[in-house]
Amino acid sequence: MSKRRANGEGSLRKRKDGRWEGRYTAGRNPETGKAIYKNVLGKTQAETKAKLKQAIEEAKGVDAAKAGKYTVGIWMDEWFENYAKIKVRPSSHQTYRGYIDNHIKSSIGKIPLEKLTSLELQKFYKKLLTSGRIDRIESKHQAKGLSPKTVRNIHQIIASAMKLAKEQKLILTDPTEGCALPKLEHREMKTLPVEQLQSFLREAKDSGVFELYYLELATGLRRGELLGLKWEDIDLERDDLRVRRQIARINGEVVEAPLKTKNAYRTLPLAEDTIGVLEQQKKKVGSSPWVFSSPTGGPISPDSVLHMLHRVLKRAGLPRIRFHDLRHTFATLALQNGVDVKTVSGMLGHFSAGFTLDTYAHVTTASQRQAAKTMGNLLSSSLQT
Repeated sequence: MSKRRANGEGSLRKRKDGRWEGRYTAGRNPETGKAIYKNVLGKTQAETKAKLKQAIEEAKGVDAAKAGKYTVGIWMDEWFENYAKIKVRPSSHQTYRGYIDNHIKSSIGKIPLEKLTSLELQKFYKKLLTSGRIDRIESKHQAKGLSPKTVRNIHQIIASAMKLAKEQKLILTDPTEGCALPKLEHREMKTLPVEQLQSFLREAKDSGVFELYYLELATGLRRGELLGLKWEDIDLERDDLRVRRQIARINGEVVEAPLKTKNAYRTLPLAEDTIGVLEQQKKKVGSSPWVFSSPTGGPISPDSVLHMLHRVLKRAGLPRIRFHDLRHTFATLALQNGVDVKTVSGMLGHFSAGFTLDTYAHVTTASQRQAAKTMGNLLSSSLQT
């Protein structure tokens, strides 16, 4: 009867093919009690002995009994159900689930979790960039790739799952570390110039949606935040507005959801004209608790206000922009007219003024040039007196 080896013990032998084999116990099956054996191979006894020593050392950092149960796909499901669902905002659940089911599991889901390598991930990301898009029929059936931003988002999800796997001793090293990620594409920011605002607001008034778009341009709220406003959030005596929730579409349903970040919970002052616009809106919606309500009295779908925006722009003869570009318009006009960056950052609900500076660098650079010119003129005048 052969001697039963303890965890971490190893043995060496020379195989018939001339190579050396190092065999060791990486753990025991908790259900059967049987040893889980693994091996290493080498051309010489010394090489194999060194490999065996390293493998035994590495095995101490992995629970082989648990690790062998998981493929990448099974672990991503486990991570999503027991980790992501708790930590991630409900509005993001559907996006995460889509990334896992449509991309990760279909491409690398069958790979054993402990065998996933950085090279496998690099090949996966390259495939996503060239032919990752689904649910879209291109001309001549040519596949289309995902955007660099989407690929980076998928990488971030995998990285979070791998970090947890390492903490749970399912993998020894994190394969996402050191991966080369695609550079983000610079998306040009669009705004409504001052000379176009009159045409836009006139058409919005004719279309019966003036109040919604006026308040957006006056506050720079995110689309979901604007639609999430209730009359209880508006204090017409103190002239302010409290941002407390957002409206999002989750699993096909239009629902209330928490705000994006803690900085998004904020109170904004309202100008006298904006108060007047809100008073007009109050008369229009009657008893609905929502500042901007649907015909049924509930919140408006985020999709609806975007389609509405495009109709107003088309009728006004203006170029198409995103709803988010109205927020950019608010920030740009505020900065161009002397409002300091820290104040604008707070009103937008950004996590830092530095982020606002980076986002609107083109605006602040132009202001700095004007300031330099103004100072130059003042100093020149001083020299001439």
